[in-house]
Amino acid sequence: MGRSPTAARQLASRARRRVQGAPIRDADRSREREVVDAFLAASRDGNFDALLALLDPDVVLRADAEVVRIGAASEVRGAAAVAKTFSGRARAARPALIDGAAGAVWPQGGRPRIVFGFTIEGGKIVAIDLLADPARLGELDLVILDD
Repeated sequence: MGRSPTAARQLASRARRRVQGAPIRDADRSREREVVDAFLAASRDGNFDALLALLDPDVVLRADAEVVRIGAASEVRGAAAVAKTFSGRARAARPALIDGAAGAVWPQGGRPRIVFGFTIEGGKIVAIDLLADPARLGELDLVILDD
């Protein structure tokens, strides 16, 4: 599928719920959006402690080849390392819905340049997938939200 194992599991879980007729509850979506909004705010403000509080201790940050080409590490593991990666950054990132799930987009020239996909479990971010491959971005249903 061209996605990380964590993202693929999340997609499969959502698909199973839809097929079984159990919609993703609005409360779950709302909570996920709150977590992503808090993550973006903490990142922009350089609030390292707030970032740590939002991240699972074993969080994994993965970047596709295009994001790596831009200068990111292909993988970062652990809450402290991921928080350090984002602390004081993501200033231009905007909250978004990615295939209906809470996420973020870094737009450039009015178009999505990098998409931040979040996997959230129990109110904590367990994985972040950074995508910039134009072909993959074109396959996503992206809605940029107001801050």
